[in-house]
Amino acid sequence: MTASPPLTGVRVLELAGLAPGPFCGLLLANWGANVLRVDRPSPVSSSDLLTSWKRSIALDLKNPSSVAVFLSLVSIVDVLIDPFRPGVLEKLGLDPETVLLKKNPRLIVVRLTGFRRDGKYSAMAGHDINYLAVSGVLSMLGARGSPPAHPANILADFAGGGHAAFTGVLLALIHRATSGKGQVVEANMVDGVSFLGTFPRLLTKMPMWNGERGTNTLDGGAPYYGCYECKDAGKYMSVGALEPQFWQELLKGLGLTEEEVVPGKLDRLDKRAWPYMRELFTKRFREKTRKEWEAIFDGTDACCAPVLEHAEMEAAGYDHRPIVGLTSSPARKVEMQWDGKALKPGEGGEQALRDWMGWSNGKDYAISASGCFEKREKSKL
Repeated sequence: MTASPPLTGVRVLELAGLAPGPFCGLLLANWGANVLRVDRPSPVSSSDLLTSWKRSIALDLKNPSSVAVFLSLVSIVDVLIDPFRPGVLEKLGLDPETVLLKKNPRLIVVRLTGFRRDGKYSAMAGHDINYLAVSGVLSMLGARGSPPAHPANILADFAGGGHAAFTGVLLALIHRATSGKGQVVEANMVDGVSFLGTFPRLLTKMPMWNGERGTNTLDGGAPYYGCYECKDAGKYMSVGALEPQFWQELLKGLGLTEEEVVPGKLDRLDKRAWPYMRELFTKRFREKTRKEWEAIFDGTDACCAPVLEHAEMEAAGYDHRPIVGLTSSPARKVEMQWDGKALKPGEGGEQALRDWMGWSNGKDYAISASGCFEKREKSKL
């Protein structure tokens, strides 16, 4: 019999936000947590697609009757995800330290901001590219002589933001297991993505990464660590033949010798040899289709693999899996393999209140014409 996921029984309130907050909630839900998203009342679904295993309740946190529902939930949940800019909860009268943790001392409030909560950017709006920029990491990405290249919103929003916040929640849950006390977890995307860049930052003091952007071993400078277009335009092979034994396998697969590839008496690690090597590799990869190169390199140690596209992976039935596999307490199956599902505000909210609070509509709360959940006053008779 398979054991339950490790976060089974953990209740999470996720204040609706974009990208990092929902991603943190998704990770918690995938590992068994019961996640209820708090949406603003609206007749239309939000644009958030990170909704697997989640339900929604519609609350207006400027409405005292809705706040009463919110505080009732806060008193029995384990985690609250706050995706707002600094000061928003405080302005609503919901300060984590003086209100929420007083209401529930075991509560873990994870506060996720883009910029740090201190410093000159703290009150500014921003997006992934801005957080990546002030972390120093963006300056390291892209080709020489071109503007820095941002990798969509993957690094700051999801890796340095949502995933880092998820890690903070797990650490706080471990602390609570021994102390019995909750706490505030402060996460921000600048610190998160900056920490992700620890290794390349340290390498800037060493030959491997001390040149300008796009001229180093791992950032697109080395011809044996990059991507090459194949005969079928728009299809690419990735090459990562760093070590000598992998380099030899790569040359074997390409049908080239060391003497043909490395000009004169230079070594392959010598940057002066790289332009010629890149030109030769570029021409050679364009002689065959990606499928032909796959047939040559599959099963070898050349560190040469196809650059797969999502559409072809979907057509081939690629199976998306949780981030790690636990043999005794595995995660829930990844529910949304290729198609996301938006939640309508309030979807599943009545069931959540029944399960969590034992409440029923019309008796303990009411739903307004706008879809807002509001606490009903108990009769004193």
